[in-house]
Amino acid sequence: MSAALLRRGLELLEPPGRAKAPPGFQRGRVGPRAAGAARRRKRGPELGRNKATVKGRVVKSAIEEYHKKKPVNHLRENLQYMLKGRLVADRAVTEQVLAQNRGRKSKDQPPEKKEKKKPEDTVFTEEDFRKFEREYFGVP
Repeated sequence: MSAALLRRGLELLEPPGRAKAPPGFQRGRVGPRAAGAARRRKRGPELGRNKATVKGRVVKSAIEEYHKKKPVNHLRENLQYMLKGRLVADRAVTEQVLAQNRGRKSKDQPPEKKEKKKPEDTVFTEEDFRKFEREYFGVP
């Protein structure tokens, strides 16, 4: 049972002619937490401690602070971690996963790959072309 409930219960049991406020209760404040709030407000953040004093304060070195905040390169550890578990999935499995994650809209679909045409090889050689040229055009 809280102190406020206990106080209210005692107020109800008091005779009507006696209207004395219990200790710690202020007349201007209403509510169960009124007395506690007044005490908390009086106390302040830290009793008896002046933050303007230097006593007990540790002087920080600017060089040490710089070294603490200096960025650390984690590339080597990250590469070792990533190369440690080197499991390569099947090409078909990766294609299936990519297809599932792809959207259905046409803009999300990859462009269709066109098969490259191989340059056609000729049956004739350069010697045959020269021979044809001489016969047809009469070039010596």
